[in-house]
Amino acid sequence: MEPGTIKKLDETVVNRIAAGEVVQRPANALKEMIENCLDAKATQIQITVKQGGLKVLQIQDNGTGIRKGDLDIVCERFTTSKLREFGDLASINTYGFRGEALASISHVAHLTITTRTCDSVCAWKTSYVDSKPVGPPKPCAGNQGTQITVEDLFYNVATRRKALKSAAEEHAKVAEVVSRYAVHNSRVGFTLKKQGDNGTDIRTPPNSSVVDNVRTIYGPSVARELLALSSEDPKLKFSVNGCISNANYSVKKCIFLLFINHRLVESTALRKAIETVYASYLPKNSHPFLYLSLEIDPKNVDVNVHPTKHEVHFLHEDAIVEKVQQAVELKLLGCNTSRTFYTQALLPGANTVPAVSEKSSSDKDDGGGAEKKEKVYAHQMIRTDSRDQKLDKFLTKPSVNKSTGDDEDFEEDEKGNSGTEEQNRREIKLTSIVTLRAQTEANCHAGLRESIKNMTFVGCVNAEYALIQHLNKLYLTNTTSLSEELFYQILLNDFGNFGILKLSSPTSLYDLAMLAVDQEESGWTEGDGPKEDLATYMSDLIQSHKEMLDDYFSIQIDDKGNICTLPYLLDDYVPAMEGLPMYILRMATEVEWNNELECFQAFCRETAKFFAIHRNQATEEKDGENGWRWSTEHLVYPAMRKTLQPPQHFAQDTTFLQIANLTELYRVFERC
Repeated sequence: MEPGTIKKLDETVVNRIAAGEVVQRPANALKEMIENCLDAKATQIQITVKQGGLKVLQIQDNGTGIRKGDLDIVCERFTTSKLREFGDLASINTYGFRGEALASISHVAHLTITTRTCDSVCAWKTSYVDSKPVGPPKPCAGNQGTQITVEDLFYNVATRRKALKSAAEEHAKVAEVVSRYAVHNSRVGFTLKKQGDNGTDIRTPPNSSVVDNVRTIYGPSVARELLALSSEDPKLKFSVNGCISNANYSVKKCIFLLFINHRLVESTALRKAIETVYASYLPKNSHPFLYLSLEIDPKNVDVNVHPTKHEVHFLHEDAIVEKVQQAVELKLLGCNTSRTFYTQALLPGANTVPAVSEKSSSDKDDGGGAEKKEKVYAHQMIRTDSRDQKLDKFLTKPSVNKSTGDDEDFEEDEKGNSGTEEQNRREIKLTSIVTLRAQTEANCHAGLRESIKNMTFVGCVNAEYALIQHLNKLYLTNTTSLSEELFYQILLNDFGNFGILKLSSPTSLYDLAMLAVDQEESGWTEGDGPKEDLATYMSDLIQSHKEMLDDYFSIQIDDKGNICTLPYLLDDYVPAMEGLPMYILRMATEVEWNNELECFQAFCRETAKFFAIHRNQATEEKDGENGWRWSTEHLVYPAMRKTLQPPQHFAQDTTFLQIANLTELYRVFERC
């Protein structure tokens, strides 16, 4: 058999083969043209597409434009203004350098360029076919910059056009390219729209920021969870900057925006290295959002390894990947003190909190009435009794004369009770107090009241949350919110009838106010005036109402401005005293002293916040006892069971959160 004859391919065939390597789809063509716009120092880039860029792909910028004399050769291969000799590749700092982009596009589409430079009196328009102008440039109206219109992409490469997917998917690819360049080039305004549509798919303003553009394009949910990343290594001659999502954010597919020396590229090794770090923080099959911009010495980077320039090679690649991985891990370790967990108020299928008509086992008639008892199945059985008590209630009872924070001790008053004896109890008929009590009763949620009244305390999750059971449901309750409401209602119901907790060493109101102002929580700024003046003002304001505070709230203040006592709201319960300075500050700043109802309401609220069990409650262990845990289980929740009237909003927010249902759990176990 005779060997085939080697022939030189026709120039048109060669160019179309080369064009197919550079321009694989509309998104590749757009990437090349965006980079040309950025090289031209554009500050505003507008992209218009039709049918995903296959029918029309137009890009317009306000850059430097193209000289009229260069229009004849602008679409020929290897014509560029960015490179003169091969050695320039070692220090190339522009996007384009080969001069192939427009040439390749002109071989597979109808290409038209309209451009105007700053010193030109008009714009010039030229159309191209197979890299050659159809005719001489024609003068026309136009703004400074360049507009490139690509029509009927792949009209002469039928196989490639058929291989492309739907117009919608090609449009998504185009939008992805625009999104990535918009985030990285935040100083440039980008606009993407479909031809004929009034609205825009993407719009970012010029001189924006990376985070703002991420928020605009990818949404606020990722923008608020971003961590700024910055690291450099002089030995490896590289630096990295960018934003990565923290452990609170995850998506089903990793979003990785990687730029090396401002080129949009891909790096499988770097992606895998970073995702390995996130695997320890995110749920299974969840991925992060990553935007990284690496600056590497141009001498160490080979940008000419792929026709579309979406891959680059660089020296010390393994070492640089490891350094970036370490920087990401260090950043995530620093943010691990704060995690957000999103919850639902009710399990699927649960309509609301138990209605008042539901009865617990303790309410059932045990007298063997005439009613026929229905059979109770295993998954319906209530296996707890809210009347049961634990031994530790009697074995680890803490003493009253304890405190935290300022080394103050309490001495129980002679009354020795959260209220005075019944025969000495005053009847308060103030209209304001009667009104507030009526509001509390009217706002009570009957279903929650039934649940709390017949609950079984399971245990503390931490100082802020606890678990309780009612009937066959398990609830996560917000101890802070519940205890604050409890003490607020105690203050209203026992108004004017409190025992006292006496401080063994009275503390100056001025000193407490100074401690409060020094705390970051106070929000003090230099514009508020000297701290000493504020502390004096707060001390004088509170002292001016000391007779009322003593009479109604058992808060005694001596003539020297020292606070001597606090109200005794709940038997054996002592508040965390590290909150006393902020209590004094809020007493002076949050209470409307000139209106009776508003005064008593705000004062009771602030006092309740001080007495409530907080997230940062100090855990004091002494002789085997655990202060806040014991108080929560054996003082606060039993008091709730007796008197708390939970407000309606507790049923809508996450104060009372159902997390398990015995019936649903049985179904899960049956499937196992």
